[in-house]
Amino acid sequence: MPNHRTEGGRARDRGTATRQGSRRKPRPRAGARKFGVVALSLLVLAVAGGGWLYIRLHGNIDTFDADGLSRHRPESGAGGQNVLVIGSDARTGGNDKLGGGAKDDIGRSDTALLLHVYQDSRHAAAVSFPRDTLVDIPPCKLPKGGWTRTQRQTMFNEAFSVGQSRKGNPACTQNTVEKLTGLRVDHTVVVDFKGFATMTEAVGGVPVCVPKDLYQGDLNPNRGSRGKRVFRRGEQTVAGQRALDYVRIRHGIGDGSDIGRIKRQQAFVGSLLKKVKEDGLNPTTLLPLANAATKSMTVDEGLGTPRKMVDFAMSLRDVSLESIRFVTIPWRYQGNRVAVVQPDADELWKDLRADRPLDAKDTDRAKKERERKDAGKNADKDAEKVDGQGRAVSVYNGTATPGLAASAATQLRDRHFTVARSGNATTQDHTTTVVSHGPGERSDARELARLFPGATVEQSAQAGLSVTLGTDYQPGKGEGDTGGDKGGEDKSPPRKSRSAADDPCADLSYG
Repeated sequence: MPNHRTEGGRARDRGTATRQGSRRKPRPRAGARKFGVVALSLLVLAVAGGGWLYIRLHGNIDTFDADGLSRHRPESGAGGQNVLVIGSDARTGGNDKLGGGAKDDIGRSDTALLLHVYQDSRHAAAVSFPRDTLVDIPPCKLPKGGWTRTQRQTMFNEAFSVGQSRKGNPACTQNTVEKLTGLRVDHTVVVDFKGFATMTEAVGGVPVCVPKDLYQGDLNPNRGSRGKRVFRRGEQTVAGQRALDYVRIRHGIGDGSDIGRIKRQQAFVGSLLKKVKEDGLNPTTLLPLANAATKSMTVDEGLGTPRKMVDFAMSLRDVSLESIRFVTIPWRYQGNRVAVVQPDADELWKDLRADRPLDAKDTDRAKKERERKDAGKNADKDAEKVDGQGRAVSVYNGTATPGLAASAATQLRDRHFTVARSGNATTQDHTTTVVSHGPGERSDARELARLFPGATVEQSAQAGLSVTLGTDYQPGKGEGDTGGDKGGEDKSPPRKSRSAADDPCADLSYG
């Protein structure tokens, strides 16, 4: 899918920004390992070197209209600042040569990352949003004026395409993130293919890890043949088009999911930051970095000048590699889409709003997670005791997710129930699973409900047992990072994070 390309570009730009922070002279011991977090930071600090460079780069910076931001924005949290980084696959300005597609295609986004820089200016957390996540897109301003209506349960990446313009709609994506998270976004940065490729060349390439040989057919599954090898197995350094191809690749590694690609992109950003730290900063590197970054970026008005970028970069100078944590929004598969898992997601936003570290060892969220796991184990034990021998059940799918009735029917047959009917319910807006029973069948219904944790039990006028599945129904058992775009586990993996200092080959592929 064409959008894949964008994600990598953005993620990397963030990594580059971090370098800017290192421009400060290091302290005797700790200073050598400290520098800014996002690609923006490093690139922007180059501007501080001289007036002529300031003037030159000033003309590179594009801004988007703040009039498109929502009139009902969240209040600021307990501290820190939030920066939204969006990867754009717009084909304008020569990007079509790197990513393919027509020059007049509408702007799309496959990658988005919310960076929270903590108030202590020594820690940062980056939360990735899968492109297929189902969210509510709030009213957004159109390029020619007027506002859209709220779009319910729409893929996240559709927000950037609202208005069908060639450059995309970053204000709409920002509105969507603020609506979803309840966090106020302080700055938004959009990065394109060309800038990303040029920046990786400016640092002399980025070390990456490839678990197996990859071919042209993995990069473009519509090609029809395997083609030539494009990446050999093992560690290697990539730059320019090859770096772009690496972060775009989705098929041929792991289960081919977007979740897996996000993991590799997060590893890429960490590797990029480590490369900058090892090489140090020098004018030969900084000038092309700053030039490439500013040419490829569209930013909010709060970052619309080199001086504003420098001020922001300076706020990141003390963030170390070990203190940059990458996570993905809590998720589960819903058919071939991704659903946000609650209350996990709300707990994540609550932690960020309160400026709490994500890797605290005994937070309220961690306690609740343990309690939920214990409850799940007990529920599994209860379910093992259920025997439906001699009882018939009708199963109805009360959601828009296909295949749930069939999954539940299989689960019931495993427990020796007879499935009398299986199909769709009259409406598909059920959020809670309901077990219905006729007069005198309440005890049978309560035992049946043990197979569907959280289900409610109701009496109906008709005799017989039936189950109407809601969106709370999760087929399958177990936890962890398994599954694929078309199925697999429907539970949220535990909140895991990686740091920018981690081995680029570690925990690289989902599935």
